[in-house]
Amino acid sequence: MPTAVLGADSIEWMGTVYRTLLSADQTGGAIGIFESVSGPGGGPPRHVHEAEDETFVVMSGQLEVWIDGHSRICGPDEAAFVPRGTPHAFRVVGAEPSRHLTIVTPGGFERFFDVMVDRGLAIPQDMPAITAVAQTFHLRFTGPPLAAG
Repeated sequence: MPTAVLGADSIEWMGTVYRTLLSADQTGGAIGIFESVSGPGGGPPRHVHEAEDETFVVMSGQLEVWIDGHSRICGPDEAAFVPRGTPHAFRVVGAEPSRHLTIVTPGGFERFFDVMVDRGLAIPQDMPAITAVAQTFHLRFTGPPLAAG
């Protein structure tokens, strides 16, 4: 198995800064870990990862995490687990940004954001192209982002 090395360059996509801490390449495919910093109201459309379990660990700020119809607020030092195949989404709540770690097992999905940046794709105008790329990462969109409430 390749040696895992911490640290990588950050990228920005759709107002969120991503930094890969461990990639599938570094862990023999076992795991991917990336840090995200998202501003208030930020978050993805509802979606399903068909091939990965996903864990969110909130480092600062607050996330509303929606998992298969159930929502809860996660603050610093709290985590949420999403089994593969489960519809989910999150959004940053409150006035401050959220910094959180996302852990995907097995790894590989962490490369999705690099592809989005490399291709210059954005939501909502490029959804057909984003959906096509998402399929290669076993990702399926199921609905809109969570609404502010």
